[in-house]
Amino acid sequence: MEQRSLGEHLTVSAVGLGCMGMSYAYGPADEEQSVATLNRAVELGVTFFDTAEMYGPFINEELVGRVLKPVRDRVVIATKFGFRIDTSLPHGQNITGVDSRPEHVKAVAEASLKRLGTDVIDLYYQHRVDPSVPIEETVGAMADLVREGKVKALGLSEASAATIRRAHAVHPIAAVQSEYSLWSRDPEDNGVFDTCRELGIGFVPYSPLGRGMLTGAIRKTEDLAANDFRRSLPRFQSGALESNTGLLETLEAMATQKGVTVAQLALSWVLHQGDFIVPIPGARKIPHLEQNAAAAAIALTPEDVAKLSTALDPSRVKGKRYSDASLAMTNL
Repeated sequence: MEQRSLGEHLTVSAVGLGCMGMSYAYGPADEEQSVATLNRAVELGVTFFDTAEMYGPFINEELVGRVLKPVRDRVVIATKFGFRIDTSLPHGQNITGVDSRPEHVKAVAEASLKRLGTDVIDLYYQHRVDPSVPIEETVGAMADLVREGKVKALGLSEASAATIRRAHAVHPIAAVQSEYSLWSRDPEDNGVFDTCRELGIGFVPYSPLGRGMLTGAIRKTEDLAANDFRRSLPRFQSGALESNTGLLETLEAMATQKGVTVAQLALSWVLHQGDFIVPIPGARKIPHLEQNAAAAAIALTPEDVAKLSTALDPSRVKGKRYSDASLAMTNL
């Protein structure tokens, strides 16, 4: 598979694997299936795996670390910190806020290292910017972890252009992770893309398939499991969902014309936005993983890219990408 760079020191496959759904948020998970999918990803040449302490919480790091341990020297593992997690509270209520105090950063890094079963975290992201802690203090603590050999490279998630610049002035930032897809394109307009290009920072889109909407497989709310968190998102509410499904006609027609899946075409569009971009579509099943990996080889013309951009323009999408409470936790 094509290789792309994240900052100066990380080289990864052009398509990574987002592992959250194997343990968190998208309804019932099958660990045996997840293990098989992770192993197949390695066989396909995927070298970039994304997890976080809050996925589960904690169990996704353990899963990823355990399965990838035999190939640890061949893969790049990214994880994230930054939430307050109270395990005494019920699932779904145990994330109680953000915490990027330096002492917390270092404590949770040690915990992630143990769960991952590794001596070093390849890419360590601040999951959400903490408005009560200057970014310089947080990144200073993250930089200490680099100097101690516990972390290789630093990242931010859902951070503004201004925050990225302040952080990069303390220690080089290798990657910025934010939601980005055909129907979520804020980084194009809010300065994040321009800042990443200027500073040599990689951009890692999460949900590059629109949380599954851009696969064409979700047509109604009933297609989602009862405990699937997408049921709480404005774009997946009854009324909005049906309207948004109607936007897929151009995508579906072009996919048929090119002999690829709708998901592959949507992912190829993301890859064509710049060689500093490394999407991390989630996949819990091997067929979905294989389709996503193959998208790296799909060529689109500038006319194809423009046609898709127009057809799925975010101004036509009904509903926000997150609830107001979740949007308030972003730094954009």
